[in-house]
Amino acid sequence: MTQEARDQEMNVSISRRKMLRGAGVAVGTAVLAPQWLRAQTASSVPVGPPTTITQPPRDFSPHGAPTTYFTDPDVLTIEPAFDGLRQPNAPIQRLWTGALWSEGPAWNAVGRYLVWSDIPNNRQMRWIEDDGHVSVFRMPSNNSNGNTFDFQGRQLSCEHVTRRVVRYELDGSVTIIASQYEGKRLNSPNDVVPHPDGSYWFTDPPYGAQLYEGTVDASGGPANKAGRLNPKIGQPPDLGSYKRELPTSVYRVDKAGKVTLVVKEDQVPDPNGLCFSPDYKKLYVISTGQGPGDTIAGGKGDMYVFDVSSDNKLSNGKVFSSFMIDGVKCGPDGVRADVDGNLWVSSNAGRSVGYSGVTVWTPQGQLIGRIRLPEICGNVCFGGPKRNRLFMAASQSLYAVFTATQGAAPG
Repeated sequence: MTQEARDQEMNVSISRRKMLRGAGVAVGTAVLAPQWLRAQTASSVPVGPPTTITQPPRDFSPHGAPTTYFTDPDVLTIEPAFDGLRQPNAPIQRLWTGALWSEGPAWNAVGRYLVWSDIPNNRQMRWIEDDGHVSVFRMPSNNSNGNTFDFQGRQLSCEHVTRRVVRYELDGSVTIIASQYEGKRLNSPNDVVPHPDGSYWFTDPPYGAQLYEGTVDASGGPANKAGRLNPKIGQPPDLGSYKRELPTSVYRVDKAGKVTLVVKEDQVPDPNGLCFSPDYKKLYVISTGQGPGDTIAGGKGDMYVFDVSSDNKLSNGKVFSSFMIDGVKCGPDGVRADVDGNLWVSSNAGRSVGYSGVTVWTPQGQLIGRIRLPEICGNVCFGGPKRNRLFMAASQSLYAVFTATQGAAPG
C-alpha cells in the first residue's frame, strides 16, 4: 500500500470515529454506541436508560442544565382539562437519588418536610423544604412502605417486617394501630389513609414477605414452604417467626382500635395504593400483581373504585381503569386525589421508556395528563407550603413538580 493510500485510509478512519462519537452524543443511548465509544464518552454524556423524550438524555439532577422550554416537555397534556392543573413554567426536578426502592412519600405540613421510605435499606428519609437537605429520618424503619400524616399531624407507617401499622405520637412514643385481624397476623400492610372520623384505612398485600423488602415466612409458610430460607437472619430476635395467615384485603381501624374487613380478596386481589375522593364518598384501591406466597392469580394492575356510605360500608365496586395507554400497560401503585377529585397515579411501565412516571385521570376515568420520569414511580403525594407540589418517589430517586392545583388530603 502506498503512503498516499495509507494516509487516505487513516483520514477515513478518523472521520468515521468523529462521526460515531457525534452519533453517540446525539443519540445518547447505550444500545446504539459500541463499547469503546461508551467508555470514551462516559465522562461527558450521562449514562442511563433511554431518555423519556430528548436526545441526549436529560439530566434531572440539580447539576443538570435547566429546561429551555416554557412548559416542561415531560409534563404532557392529553386532554385540555389538564392545562388547568399543570403549572406552565415549572420544571420536573430530581431532588435526591441514592435509594434502593423509594416508596410512601408523605408531607408534614408543620415541619415542612417530606418523609419517604427506602424499603430495602430499612430506613425512612427526610427532605426539608427550606434548604433541600436530605437525611436519614428513621433507621431501622422495620422496612416501612406507605406513610401518611393524619388530621392531627401524627405520622402513620406501614411496616413490612413487623407486619403492622404504627402511629408516631407527638410525644415521641409509638402506638400499634393494627397488627392482627381476628387473631391472625397481617400479611404486610402497604398503604394507609386517614379519614375525618378518626379511622384509618389500609391495604394488606403480601409483598413484604421477601428478603429484599422485609423477610420471608417462617418455615412452612406460603412464602417459604420448603423452609430453606432463614427469616431470622439479619433480624432482631423477636422477628422472623410469622407465617402468612390471611388473604389479601383492605381494612378499617376505628378510633377505638376495632379492625374491620372492608374489601375482600375476591373483590380486589393484592390491594396496594388507596385514597379517598375529596368528599370521602369514594374509595380508590389499586390492585397489583401476584405476591409472595399467593395462591391466587393476583391483581392485573387495575384500580377499583367503591362508593362509601355514611356508615362506612362500601358498595358498587368496579374497575376505574386498566391503565392501558397507547397499548402500554402503565401499572399503577400509589394514588392521591387533588381538590377537584382528579386522580394522580404512579406509573410502572417496566421497560416501556417514556410511560413510567405519573398518569392523571378525571373522577370519571378519563386520562387527561401524564408526567414522564426516567424511573419507575412507586408512589406520590402532594406537599409544599401550599400543598401544590407533587412529590414522586421513583425507584432510586425523589422527584417533584409544582402544579396549579392542591392535594385534597393531609399527608
